[in-house]
Amino acid sequence: VGVVADGVDLGGDRVRPGDRVIVSGTMGDHGVAIMSLRENLTFETTIESDTAALHGLAAAMLAVAPGLRVMRDPTRGGLATTLNEIARQSRVGFVIDEAAIPVRPEVEAACEFLGLDPLYVANEGKLVAICSADDAPRLLAAMRAHPQGRDAAIIGEVVEDAHHFVQMRTGFGGSRMV
Repeated sequence: VGVVADGVDLGGDRVRPGDRVIVSGTMGDHGVAIMSLRENLTFETTIESDTAALHGLAAAMLAVAPGLRVMRDPTRGGLATTLNEIARQSRVGFVIDEAAIPVRPEVEAACEFLGLDPLYVANEGKLVAICSADDAPRLLAAMRAHPQGRDAAIIGEVVEDAHHFVQMRTGFGGSRMV
């Protein structure tokens, strides 16, 4: 399927407290697009799948942040499931910021209408990256300079947590489990 270059060591077990969580773009586009087609739902605007080959973006990311800890495709189970898997693998927790997570307004509205949480909706052309706090600004800039990462955002950080919880600071100032 691909080749991992010599010296590149990515894995869900490499994440450390203090690291930053970055997504390459808006969440939930693919899943909502597919659900709307399957269920013959129409909205005032077209919601398109985000399916894309990410090898160019991944190469650009590795070029500026060789110490990148992990990159994951948040397809099955969306962002929330991906972060929970990594939390268990690395034995850490996450605190993410709801306001920082990019979600298109039309996807947000469709999810609300369908009773879905966009954090659990599939993505096909996006990735989640975790890197050191020092590498995060440089990595974010490289991602935003690439067409598949122009909507990239730092959405949270890794914390020590014996329970390996993923928590989200909500727009209302509270927090909830993800």
